[in-house]
Amino acid sequence: MQPAIEIRNLGKQYRLAAAEPYIALRDIISGTVKNWFRPRQQQDDKFWALRDINLDIQPGERVGIIGRNGAGKSTLLKIISRIIPPTTGEATIRGRVGSLLEVGTGFHPELTGRENIYLNGSILGLKKAEINRQLDAIIDFSGVSKFIDTPLKYYSSGMQMRLAFAVASHLESEILLIDEVLAVGDLEFQKKCVQKMEELSTGQGRTVVFVSHNLDSIRNFCQHCILLHEGQVSMMGETDRVIQQYVSAHLNTLAEKTWDNGLLSEKKEVSLRKIWVHNQTGEVCARFDTTERIGITAEYEVKEDQLKFSHGLNIYNQEQVNVFNAHDIKDMMSATKKDKGLYRVTVWIPGNLLPEGLFDTGFALFNSQPLDILIHEQRVLTFEVYTDFNKLSARGSYAEHFPGVVRPLLDWELNKKS
Repeated sequence: MQPAIEIRNLGKQYRLAAAEPYIALRDIISGTVKNWFRPRQQQDDKFWALRDINLDIQPGERVGIIGRNGAGKSTLLKIISRIIPPTTGEATIRGRVGSLLEVGTGFHPELTGRENIYLNGSILGLKKAEINRQLDAIIDFSGVSKFIDTPLKYYSSGMQMRLAFAVASHLESEILLIDEVLAVGDLEFQKKCVQKMEELSTGQGRTVVFVSHNLDSIRNFCQHCILLHEGQVSMMGETDRVIQQYVSAHLNTLAEKTWDNGLLSEKKEVSLRKIWVHNQTGEVCARFDTTERIGITAEYEVKEDQLKFSHGLNIYNQEQVNVFNAHDIKDMMSATKKDKGLYRVTVWIPGNLLPEGLFDTGFALFNSQPLDILIHEQRVLTFEVYTDFNKLSARGSYAEHFPGVVRPLLDWELNKKS
């Protein structure tokens, strides 16, 4: 069987042209632009967005593409979609491609939602009868039936994305390309999209290529994964192994933050020097098993005597939901005043609390009475919580993929009454 997508020696180069200075008519008339008619020097800076990409994606396969911003993920999808041409090599696509790359791509803002469905279908090469057959299902799935005869320019970005995904997933294309655009939608619709993609892949044998920064979605949906780094394939293979490699290489740089001269509060009475995530032995760490305690330590300098403030922590999951806030109530209630000097504070997140996924950490120094926020660094650290399957026998079946913002291990008391 031939691959649905076959890529050989693919590269994409861009020229980084310097912006031309603005020259007004008065400048020419006054003679201040002396070299106006001289040939301009060409900017010769070149940038390879992709280089030496070789890969095969089989029919019916679900493949995730991950990597840092600027790694070349979206560029690769645009080449597969025939939106832009490659500079070197070739991409052979066997089958019709439905793509959802950016909100509004392939849509016209002046046309209604219904008219855009027909426009998008025509771009895919479908006949009107084929689109008619799927029209009701597309409108129903999108959830925008009340506005289907309203011009698209009045849709919110979320509504546009809903309609775009509904069109791309219901029209009869053999290959479906999905970029990070799904993050625009609400959580319920994101889950609905993932279920639909799985149905298309397993039930109808369509090939799905999915780009996302949401590693949980990639892990749960994709059989195989491709890791891009600076425009090249760094690793490809089984999804769990590729994600583990990406997380260990990338997240360690986000587990620690240092300010060389200190991050000063607005009134300059305290400065934050350093903050880091670590394990129980104090080692800087970005990955934790669900059973492990997670330590977060901050180092700061107090520059005035008798300064009163306390500490705060907030945790966000990868859907940007505020999982919890925590404040140092004991320090706040005891009215401890701090003299000049260097201080270090550590807070521990207990094991068996956070579910699998990526988490961002915020940290604050503040006075509660009256409220005076001295320093508040949002999303300053990132770490991952995962399930170590080697430990499953030690804790029974309490393990993987529990839904919910937290997953505490609670005590259960059972008493037989008679």
